[in-house]
Amino acid sequence: MNDFSELSIRDFLSALASSAPTPGGGTAAAVAGAMGAALAEMVAALTLSREKFAPVHGVMRSIAEAALSAREEFLVLAREDSEAYDAVVAARRLAKETDEEKQVRAGAIESANRLATEVPMRTARAAARLLAALPELVEKGNPNAFSDAGSAALMLSAAAEGALLNVGINLPGISDAVFVGDMRRETATIQAETRRLGAEILAEVAKRF
Repeated sequence: MNDFSELSIRDFLSALASSAPTPGGGTAAAVAGAMGAALAEMVAALTLSREKFAPVHGVMRSIAEAALSAREEFLVLAREDSEAYDAVVAARRLAKETDEEKQVRAGAIESANRLATEVPMRTARAAARLLAALPELVEKGNPNAFSDAGSAALMLSAAAEGALLNVGINLPGISDAVFVGDMRRETATIQAETRRLGAEILAEVAKRF
């Protein structure tokens, strides 16, 4: 079953802990992203529920909507990541006795590796996008929830880093040098930005304790 959003937490963790090839790190990264998004929603909700924060309600609604959208996207990506790697496994199991079979198998592996790279990159992009909204959440959100905003930043940072590890491991199986170069450059950009934002957010949260 690849629709992990339908599983209990215990069942999902059992699936993650099993020797099955999926779910794996890419799915876990997407789920971490969903948790980070949910925490961002919570901080926004705790701000929206208090009239004294009315001047920032417009900003909080915008962040809450973005976080909800990201949460749903992450859950889809969790499923798609496992499906993408299942396709890699299936391609590797194709027959390779004849030259024609070898050619078909090589093409299938290439296509599967490409998809298994694109899906976690989408997870990393989504995490970086929402993480960029968190400094404003910390600055203007309910001060009783600063720690939750910080936890959201950690989860989203982990989602980006974990997803990018899955991008990296699949790139050697792709022969398209332009695609590989683009992915490596985007990986470096997202890593640098998420690490910068994560450190800044956590430092700002720590100041408020």
